[in-house]
Amino acid sequence: MKSTPNKLWIIVLILGWLFDFLFWQHTPGVNFAIFWMISLIAGFYLLLNDGHRPHRTTLWLIPLFGFFAAVTFIRSEPLTTFLAYTFTMFTLTIFTVTYLGGRWIKYTLADYASKLLSLVGSLLIRPISFTADVRKTQTEAGVQPSKYNFMPILRGLVIAIPVVMIFAALLASADVVFNQRLEDFVEVFKLENLPEYIFRLIYILVIGYGLAGIFLHAATESKDEKLVGEEKPVIPAFLGFIESSIVLGSVVTLFAAFVVIQFQYFFGGTNNINVEGYTYADYARKGFGELVAVAFFALMMLLTLSGITKRETETQRKIYSGLGVTLVALLLVMLVSAYQRLNLYEVAYGFSRLRTYTHVFLIWIGLLLITTIVLEILRKERMFAFAMLIASFGFAISLPILNVDAFIVNQNIQRELRGGNAEDLDSQYFIELSDDAVPPLVKALQSSTLPDSVHEKVAAALACIRYDRDLQRNDREYTWQSFHFSRVNADAAFTSVNADLDVFTIDDSEYPAKAVSPGGDEYPCSEYYYD
Repeated sequence: MKSTPNKLWIIVLILGWLFDFLFWQHTPGVNFAIFWMISLIAGFYLLLNDGHRPHRTTLWLIPLFGFFAAVTFIRSEPLTTFLAYTFTMFTLTIFTVTYLGGRWIKYTLADYASKLLSLVGSLLIRPISFTADVRKTQTEAGVQPSKYNFMPILRGLVIAIPVVMIFAALLASADVVFNQRLEDFVEVFKLENLPEYIFRLIYILVIGYGLAGIFLHAATESKDEKLVGEEKPVIPAFLGFIESSIVLGSVVTLFAAFVVIQFQYFFGGTNNINVEGYTYADYARKGFGELVAVAFFALMMLLTLSGITKRETETQRKIYSGLGVTLVALLLVMLVSAYQRLNLYEVAYGFSRLRTYTHVFLIWIGLLLITTIVLEILRKERMFAFAMLIASFGFAISLPILNVDAFIVNQNIQRELRGGNAEDLDSQYFIELSDDAVPPLVKALQSSTLPDSVHEKVAAALACIRYDRDLQRNDREYTWQSFHFSRVNADAAFTSVNADLDVFTIDDSEYPAKAVSPGGDEYPCSEYYYD
C-alpha cells in the first residue's frame, strides 16, 4: 500500500461516508450487513492488490461472518440480534488478526487477548506510522509529494471551519447588518445544520482512520509467526502433583457424595414435589442456578489446575486425567439434573425467553464438558480455547435457527392444548415478544383446530401488538437502509388477519391500553399488569 497510499485513504473515506449514508437517522436493519460486507470487499481489494493473500484457514471465517451478518436483518429477538452483531464483529476481528497466518484454531485465551490489544494499538497508531513511513520512503527515493494530495487541504478545512464560526458569531453580535447578511447566507445554504455537518464529518474521518488501521494491521501484523505459550508455558507449572490431586480428589469426593445422596431427588420428578411439599416452581428453581454455577467454576478450576500442575511421570498424568474425567462426568450428571428441573418448570409454566436461552445453553455447555474430557485424555489442553469458541458459535447459531420468539409461541400454545386448560395461556407474554412472534401467532389464529378461547386470546394479543406497532410507525419512518425481514414478514402476516382483528377495540383511556373483544372481555396490552 506504500506505493499507492492515496488509494487507501480514498477508499477508507468513502467507507466512512457510506457509514454516514447508511446509519445517520436510520434504525438498524440491512444497513449493518451492507456496510461490513462492503468493508470486507474493500479490504480484500486493497490487500490482494498489495500482494497479501489470506491464509486458507482464515477464509473459513467468511461463511460465519455472512451468517451472523444476515441474522441482523432476519431476526429481531433481542438476544439473537445482540449475539449476531457481536459475532459479526468478532469473526471480522479474528479474520483481521489472523489474515496472513491463519492459526486462529490454535489460539489460546492469552493469544486472543494479545491479538486484540495489538489490533487496538494498530487502530490508534498504524495510520500515523504508515503516513510517516510513506513520506520517509518517498524522501529517500527523491520522489516529490503528489500534487493531488488532498490531505493537507482536508486538514486545513477541519481546523479552519470552527475558527471561522467563532469569529463569525462575534462579528454578528457586533453588527446588526452583518448579522442579517449572515443569517441570509445560512438560510440559502442551510448552514443552520452546520454543527451537525461538522459532527458527521468528524465521525466519518474517525471511522475512515479506524478502517485504515484495520487494513494496515491485516497487511503487516497478522502473520501468527509465534503464539503465546507455544514454545514454553506463560506460567510454568509450579504446583505439585500431590497438592493438585488432593484438591481434585476432595472436590470429586464431594460431588460424588452429592450425586449419590441426591440421586432420587435429581430424577424423581413430580414424586419429589409431594414428598418435599414443594410447588412446581420451588422444585424447578431450587438449586438450578447453583448447579450451573458449580459446573462453571469447577470447569475453570480444572483448567487452571491443568495449567499449573507438575506431572512428571506417566502414572501421575494418568491419575490426574482420571480425576479430571471423573470430575467432568459428575458435572454432567449435575447438568442433567438442572436440565430436568428446567423441563419441569416449563411443563408447569410454559416457555419464556430466559428459559429457552438456558435450555440451549445447557446443551452447549454439556457438549463443552464432554469435549474437555476428550482433550484431557488426548493431552490437547491447548485446544480448549478453540472448543470454547465452537461452543460459543454453536450457542449463537442455535438461537436464530430455533427462532426463539416463534418457538415460545408454538410451545406455549401446544402446552395449553396438551393440558386441556386454555384458560392458563399467558397471552399477555406474547405482547412483549418481537416481530418474530407475529407469523406463528397469525398462523395459530387462522388454525381451525384451536379452541375458541385460545383463538380469542391470540387475537387479543395480536390486536395489542398491532396497536403498539402503529404507534411506533407514527414516531419513526423506515427507509430502505432499515429494511428488516422480521418486520416485513410481520406486516404481511397482519395484512391477512386485519379483518379478524378489527372486531377488537383498543381502550387506551388509561395505562395500560386494553383490547376489548366483541363480547366485552378485556385483555391488557401489557404483560406487567395487575388487576
